[in-house]
Amino acid sequence: MQGTIVSRKPFAPSISIAARRALVQLRNAALGFGLVLALWYGLSHVFAPQLPDPVRTFGVFRELVTHPFYDAGPNDKGIGLQLLASLGRVFLGFSIGVALALPLGILMGASESARGLLNPVVQILRPVSPMAWFPVGLAALHSSHRASVFVIAVTSLWPTLINTALGVSSVPLEYRHVAQVYGFSRWTYLTKVVLPHSLPYIVTGFRVGLGVAWMVIVASEMLAGGTGIGFFIWDSWNALSLEQVFSAILLIGCVGWAMDTALGVWVRRLGR
Repeated sequence: MQGTIVSRKPFAPSISIAARRALVQLRNAALGFGLVLALWYGLSHVFAPQLPDPVRTFGVFRELVTHPFYDAGPNDKGIGLQLLASLGRVFLGFSIGVALALPLGILMGASESARGLLNPVVQILRPVSPMAWFPVGLAALHSSHRASVFVIAVTSLWPTLINTALGVSSVPLEYRHVAQVYGFSRWTYLTKVVLPHSLPYIVTGFRVGLGVAWMVIVASEMLAGGTGIGFFIWDSWNALSLEQVFSAILLIGCVGWAMDTALGVWVRRLGR
């Protein structure tokens, strides 16, 4: 009796769709960074020899991140201490901006009369350049570092305010009718209906506002002096150390990416 021959396919490990997607994203990111590095290298060696190339810059970058928290005096601090000083100002100013933006945004979204009253003011003040607020903060607070926090607060509140107002005004009419049928108090309606519906909008405002704050802090610290990543860049430029300037730019981008990624994950979880 002839036996039946069963053909077997060679074993191939299964890769999930998510893993394949992550590998494709990683490959694309590597290609993108490789292209940027190649352009940077060519620019620094052909068109602008005064600029440091990636090799020199990454050598200085490695030195900066190897000893980031040393403190050798007021004008000689490690890059880690400079970043912490900037992050402290950013989160303080951003928190003040959020504390102002949330109630104003809820008011504008819930009341047409309040929106008609406040919206023209918002539209006039929102496009003002961030650095235009620095002299105002300096005159009012008599401190360059407090003025930096003031600039952060003013410029980072607009995204949260506008997104909060949009989220509150977009609450479906059916939700309002249900709240009326059940006799919700204003507080219950706000906490059980308005805020849960508006939360994705609000967190998106947080994300945009924090990004704005992180961009503004560099310029404000260049004016304020003393400490911070902006001061570090300006001090490095005065010392003719473009390698340190480029290294600080890379760190600013990495920290900004990390903050935006963390808030993006939070937004996606809220949307589930």
